[in-house]
Amino acid sequence: MVLTNQPGAKAWPITGASFILMYKTQGKAKTALNVLKFFDWCYRHGAHSALQMHYVPLPEKVIKMVEKSWKNTIKDSSGNAIYK
Repeated sequence: MVLTNQPGAKAWPITGASFILMYKTQGKAKTALNVLKFFDWCYRHGAHSALQMHYVPLPEKVIKMVEKSWKNTIKDSSGNAIYK
């Protein structure tokens, strides 16, 4: 998704979003946890790289919202949260 020339004084001229799809119920919980840990690492360590490339890193509030959705949504085959 790319949003360009959005209205508002604080809007950026170009905004893009990427999406990664994961099953809500994971048959391979360990693999799913490693995937989520990778994304968490990207959020935590990618901000510096984003700034160097003149991008705006995700706000901490958004990261927490995403991680909360992982905890509430992505489960192992027994219904237990994978990301804690």
